[in-house]
Amino acid sequence: MYAGRPMLRREDAALLRGDARFSDDLGAGDGVPVEDLVHMVVVRSTVAHGRVRGIDASEALALPGTVAVVTGADLAGTIGPYPVSSRDGSAVADAPARVVATDTVRYVGEPVAAVLARSRAEAEDAAELVVVDYEPLDPVVTIDDARRAGSLLHEGVPGNVLVTWSRSRGDVEGAFRSAAVVARCRMQIPRLAAAPMEVRACVAAYDAGRDLLTLWASAQDPWRQSAHLAATLRRDEDSIRVVIPEVGGAFGSKGSLAPEYAIAAWCAIHHGRTVRWFEDRSENLIAAYQGRGMEADVELAVGAEGRFLALRASLAADLGAHLYPNTPNVAVTTCMLMTGCYDIEAVDVRLEGFATNKVPIGPYRGAGRPEAAFFVERVVDVAAARSGIDPVELRRRNLVASDAFPYDNGLGYVYDSGDYAGALDEACRLVDYEGVRAEQRAARESGRLVGVGIANYVERAAPGGWEVAEARLVAGGRVVLRVGSSAHGQGHETTFAQIAADALGVSPDDVEVRHGDSAEGPRGVGTFGSRSVTLGGSATLLACTELLARAGVVASSLARCELGDLDYRDGRWFPVGGTGDGVGLADVAAATLDAGEPIVAPARFDIEAPVFSFGTYGAVVEIDPETGRVDLRRVVAVDDAGVVVNPLLAEGQVVGSTVQGVGASLYEEVVHDADGQPLSGSFVSYGIPDAPGSAFELRTALRCTPSPRNPLGAKGIGEAGSIGVPPAVAGAVLDALAPFGVEHLDPPYSPERIWRLVRQDAGSAERP
Repeated sequence: MYAGRPMLRREDAALLRGDARFSDDLGAGDGVPVEDLVHMVVVRSTVAHGRVRGIDASEALALPGTVAVVTGADLAGTIGPYPVSSRDGSAVADAPARVVATDTVRYVGEPVAAVLARSRAEAEDAAELVVVDYEPLDPVVTIDDARRAGSLLHEGVPGNVLVTWSRSRGDVEGAFRSAAVVARCRMQIPRLAAAPMEVRACVAAYDAGRDLLTLWASAQDPWRQSAHLAATLRRDEDSIRVVIPEVGGAFGSKGSLAPEYAIAAWCAIHHGRTVRWFEDRSENLIAAYQGRGMEADVELAVGAEGRFLALRASLAADLGAHLYPNTPNVAVTTCMLMTGCYDIEAVDVRLEGFATNKVPIGPYRGAGRPEAAFFVERVVDVAAARSGIDPVELRRRNLVASDAFPYDNGLGYVYDSGDYAGALDEACRLVDYEGVRAEQRAARESGRLVGVGIANYVERAAPGGWEVAEARLVAGGRVVLRVGSSAHGQGHETTFAQIAADALGVSPDDVEVRHGDSAEGPRGVGTFGSRSVTLGGSATLLACTELLARAGVVASSLARCELGDLDYRDGRWFPVGGTGDGVGLADVAAATLDAGEPIVAPARFDIEAPVFSFGTYGAVVEIDPETGRVDLRRVVAVDDAGVVVNPLLAEGQVVGSTVQGVGASLYEEVVHDADGQPLSGSFVSYGIPDAPGSAFELRTALRCTPSPRNPLGAKGIGEAGSIGVPPAVAGAVLDALAPFGVEHLDPPYSPERIWRLVRQDAGSAERP
């Protein structure tokens, strides 16, 4: 068996040699027509909210090298808005994202024009000369601004409310009346930028003779890009080919079609030139859709024995200026996970998602799950403090029992399987919970601030319902596997080859995995939401199983016997109880290819409902009261993703997502001023973890509670650390600050934020 082995990634050799091809590397050798190639630079709004009174491109057009300047007026009538739909009971306003602003701009960085020139430098120079005349309007910067509704961002959207959702179960009011303890916590999670290593980039070309538009793009999959291009450009999807080369990170931010990709495609069609575009880092930080940005008021009713009786939550999301296709789903996912890992009979959750003059929100690693875990785990910590029950013990008393699955959480999700108590116990062991508590007692006597936090999480994984794969037998008995899941760093080519090898009884080296080209193989769904192994892996298993069945029929014909009289092992069929060379996959391939009838086995896997990964994270911190600096000493990660195909790659996902979770906890925050101007447009002002900031001790463990909803028993693990780390670090920081009487503090836990809190307290009372 190859599944379960920690095999090295086969993708890494090309990356390490520098042979991998990214979007900005592509040229004639990659099939890109370069004879008439032009470079595109986007002119972006410099105001958060305003009317566009006019655009003067005369100086830009007079500059040598300029080919064209394209504005919203040029696109009028030929381009449409993004498709947006409601899901899981949400009500969604009619405010879809636009490719180019026309009469009104609604965030700094919104595209208002594009310059085409012979070189990147010439395009940048020309873009500087495009003059846009704005009539400033009052900006809506915060959720409170949106609620006041002094300025409405969209006609027909009263109160600036873009999305609403609500659901309840049980006697919530009665549970709160009978509660021994009521914990309440008001929380805010800031906006975050995905900050992938490779920013967004694309090349667009149009073949008029075939009426074929081709887009090479740094994106998470070709399928959503193709669908969104078809909608925005008003073209048949069959006339669009999307190719995804190597991708230098996405983390959710390259799922929906970038407006700039649509502009480049439109220019390729209407100007008959190949168009190359890539953004710089500042553009990425202000114009690529962002994540998080939520506020919550959460109450938890606790009985006399420490049992959770009811949870009530009012959530508000800053959704930005418009709705991308997946914008509503992020906040709704948060709502539907607001019971976390806990058995809470009565629950009431309500959501309002507001329009603001900021770049729209979209999926960012975790996409709603980190918000839910943070809100739930923080209010549990507050309940522990108010009830006098140890935080770990309070959690243990309220976990969904292992024999209670499938478990209906009352908010629209039915969890498939779990051993939440086992994960909690393992995390406490790895973090040395009792030992840290003993150290903490001694540290406080000497004035040191040591804290430990424990947080549980449950993750909805494998959305989208289905995925496809196609297995083809080729010369030499090798197999070409085309999958609808498109990798951007996850290691699909290795993992799917392991699954296929086990199904076919061959070596992974005999399996070639292809993905990322909408012109090859069956149309799929894509890679997002920790879905690839669960759905794409299951489709791979079905396709390879079907290929083997079809090949067996041919093998029996070659062996001149019934298929039931043959045994199959190690890529060959042998007579039952007999000896000899038998018939191999290579023999079957030769026979079918000679006959012009190659064996091709397509498969589609449909899942009845999402799967639910889970786990427990822990963190140990020490805070310097003189500087406010948080020293993150230890993180433990206990994750249960069902059956893991490649533990080494799963471990890599845990490490990467953990570092991003640390960034969200200690460093990262998108900041705007009162006029809606972004103040975090570079890595000077937007902090991400560096090597010293990632020097904490990390202890990990993978557990296995198989899912009954797919033949592999697999769940997802790609987003685990980004979900589990923030509430664990928050718990540890607030535990360290307990002597100052602080119940809650919003992230990021920067030195300045903590220093001011400690100084404020020190000025009012003497505390250790």
